[in-house]
Amino acid sequence: MKLADLFVSAPVADHSRPVWPMVIAEAGVNHEGRMDLARRLIDEAREGGAEAIKFQTYRAGTLASRYSPSYWDTTLEPTTSQYELFRKYDRFWKEEFEALKRHCDGVGIEFLSTPFDVESARFLNDLMGVFKISSSDLTNRPFIELICGFGKPILLSVGAANLDEIERAVSWIDARGNPLALLHCVLNYPTEDANANLGMIADLRERFPGKVIGYSDHTLPGEMRSLEVATLLGARVLEKHFTFDKSLPGNDHYHAMDREDLKRFKANLRQIFSLLGSFEKRSLASEEPARRNARRSLVATRDIAVGELLTAAMVTWKRPAHGISPADWDEVIGRRTCRPLAEDTPIQWDDLEGGRGQV
Repeated sequence: MKLADLFVSAPVADHSRPVWPMVIAEAGVNHEGRMDLARRLIDEAREGGAEAIKFQTYRAGTLASRYSPSYWDTTLEPTTSQYELFRKYDRFWKEEFEALKRHCDGVGIEFLSTPFDVESARFLNDLMGVFKISSSDLTNRPFIELICGFGKPILLSVGAANLDEIERAVSWIDARGNPLALLHCVLNYPTEDANANLGMIADLRERFPGKVIGYSDHTLPGEMRSLEVATLLGARVLEKHFTFDKSLPGNDHYHAMDREDLKRFKANLRQIFSLLGSFEKRSLASEEPARRNARRSLVATRDIAVGELLTAAMVTWKRPAHGISPADWDEVIGRRTCRPLAEDTPIQWDDLEGGRGQV
């Protein structure tokens, strides 16, 4: 299944039940500018069970001015200038991403990269079936409309956005007719669990019922509970930073998941969906012994002769449910017996004159 299938595989307006999500391993620039590490990220994301892997494509000079201050935890990433940080990792361009796309195709994982300028958006269009737009570009109307022009589905993160800003961005995209997914996101690196606000996923579902809703996570991986909860709240696509070594300093390694985290999440999710089971309420085959033996039936309180008129004093209800159900009490009281009944015997319809349904 490809990400584009999210928009056609099921009615996007039906978010009443959680479904198995697609996972995007957000490699970003955790390749450190090395092709061997980028390929390793692809391989490990595939081994961990991600459906897609996403990189980031930019040039520092077109992304940030030389005076852009940091907005991350500088105790973990000490670079205080956005421009200087981005300059460290902007070595990959068209040829590199074409090679990474071929590697993704070879191992069976979908390739994505978030463009941050016009040139990268244009060459990435030949490599991807879906575009991702960063939260940082949610208010960038000309860039959003440029990407809409490629006619492909869009994943839009909505971190640090107020509702009116989201509605405005959605209106620009809707005007062009692109299928759209909105990804709840909190722009703290890392995001403390107390700030994850996963309940906002439910708000997005209610306010944008015609859109696919997802979640882009920046919490520390831990037990991967944030992604589990997001799935239960209706997120159909999940994005989380991905690395091959969480102990590496700087940039996005320190709040990323790795292959083993991803495997753990998938295993936990399988257990959760096993617990969820059916969404149609009904009795199960495994419950049949309980239906027969833990429920009650109508029972004679004393020996009853043939032809006696049953009164409330002559009948009670006890386990098991091998006789007439107490639900049919009104059909039993006032009927005459057609055979003798011993005390404590479950009463059957054949014990009553006229059988079932004839008073």
